[in-house]
Amino acid sequence: MDLNSLIELLGDKTAIAFTGLLIGVGFGFFAQRSRFCLRSAVVEFWNRNGTSKLSIWLLAFSTALITTQTFILEGWLDVSQARQLAATGSLSGALIGGLLFGIGMILARGCSSRMLVLAANGNLRALLTGLIFAVSAQASLSGLFSPLRTWISGLWTIEGGASRDLLATFHLGHAGGLLFGLLWLVPAFHFARRSSLNRREWLGAIGVGIMVALAWLLTFQIGSLSFDIVPTQSLSFTGPSADMLMLVLSPPGQPWDFDIGLVPGVVLGSFIAALWQRELKLEGFKDGHSMRRYIIGAICMGFGGMLAGGCAVGAGVSGASVFALTAWISLIGMWLGAGLINALVDRPPTDKKTAELAASADTSLQP
Repeated sequence: MDLNSLIELLGDKTAIAFTGLLIGVGFGFFAQRSRFCLRSAVVEFWNRNGTSKLSIWLLAFSTALITTQTFILEGWLDVSQARQLAATGSLSGALIGGLLFGIGMILARGCSSRMLVLAANGNLRALLTGLIFAVSAQASLSGLFSPLRTWISGLWTIEGGASRDLLATFHLGHAGGLLFGLLWLVPAFHFARRSSLNRREWLGAIGVGIMVALAWLLTFQIGSLSFDIVPTQSLSFTGPSADMLMLVLSPPGQPWDFDIGLVPGVVLGSFIAALWQRELKLEGFKDGHSMRRYIIGAICMGFGGMLAGGCAVGAGVSGASVFALTAWISLIGMWLGAGLINALVDRPPTDKKTAELAASADTSLQP
């Protein structure tokens, strides 16, 4: 069935929501199988402790860049009207929001997408953290935190268009973007081989990157065929989590869109993967201290993600794959913020006995 037939069968709104559901299922399945997680990659990088999680993130990241830029070069995709490029952006929001999100994902021991994946596997810590993240994101969009977000965002803005497009700024073109993605693939392969990733992890990481690119492609293609306005977009979990929260709390009959299908799709995909491998397991908090840590982390991620215009996936992979300036600034901020709080809170102790005790405690708290 082609996209025209799908739209005629389901209608514009249902078709785009169904597309979000399918992309979400794919992302959730591949993210669960590969253990894709920016927080784990950052911790490995700053602690210089292995490269397996770093290689998985790099494989997903480079695949998203390469595939997205290939779609554009083939003429199948046009991202010039995507929010990350066309709308007025905030450099101050990107930097501060990225730093806060990075801090939050270390405190919560996982980014927002990872929490969604883990919650579907029975992790109650991730479920609570994800709910607080969604509440915090909604409060940052139009609630209690909205005035602060608006003020920070207005400190340093940038016009949409070529000013936000790094490929246009540096006169690289999309061929240059493709080459840049291929360059990232080199360290990804190097670290993956050094870490002896298994086939599940290789395929899962590549699958995550492909889902990001497919989301760009399918939303653009459906938007080109639809009578309704369908934004060209890719995966993100800050805004969609807030939208899903409001959908649950609002009266029935709210309009459907890509984001409404995405979140339940990720949950379903992760659940299927965990069920297939018999990895479903109920887990909760071990003590009050860890619970407070997760809650603070979730609030930082919700506010930071909305301020930055995206989460570790929305800005860090989706936005970066179209070379949006603010997305790259947010991604850098996430790495720096996570590295800082990791050094202050979670840096492994040098004493051997203390290190063993800390490792044991850390394992018990992992989501």
